[in-house]
Amino acid sequence: MHDRPRMEEALDVLRAQLEVGRSTKSELTTRAAWLAFMRFARQRFAAAPTPDSDGLLFQYGTYAFSGRPMFTVDLTRQFDISDDEGEHEHYVQVHCELRYECEPVLDALGSFDSWFFHDANADLDEWFVAMERHLELVLARVPAEIDVYEEPV
Repeated sequence: MHDRPRMEEALDVLRAQLEVGRSTKSELTTRAAWLAFMRFARQRFAAAPTPDSDGLLFQYGTYAFSGRPMFTVDLTRQFDISDDEGEHEHYVQVHCELRYECEPVLDALGSFDSWFFHDANADLDEWFVAMERHLELVLARVPAEIDVYEEPV
C-alpha cells in the first residue's frame, strides 16, 4: 500500500479528475463528472484492506440541502478511519454533488442509493454500469450547481 496515495489526498485527486473532464469552452456535464468519478473510484488509496474501509456511494433524490429543493446526484467515496489500535474511529466522505433545477421528470425518480466496497469481492465495472442506468435522464445535462467537498461522519 506504500505506493498508493494517502486518504488525505482523496479530495485533491477527485478535483483533479473533474478538471480533466472540464472543457475550457464549456461547463462540466454530468457525463464528464461521472467519468471523472469513475476514474477517481478506480484509484486505490492507502486504506486498510478490509471489506468496508473504502466504499463508494451513489445516491440521488430531491432535497433542499442548499436552501431550495433541487434534484441532487451525490457521488461519494467513504474511508474508514481507524485509531492507533486499528479500531474504527470515524469515516471521512469525499462528495461530488451535482444539483439540477427541479422538474417533474426528475422528481418522479424519487430517491435511490447504492454502495460498492473495494475488497468485498464485487465487480466495480458491473456496479458502474448499473449506476449509469440511473443517470440516463441527466447525463447530457450541465448541473445548475456542483459542490465538491470532504466531511467527517
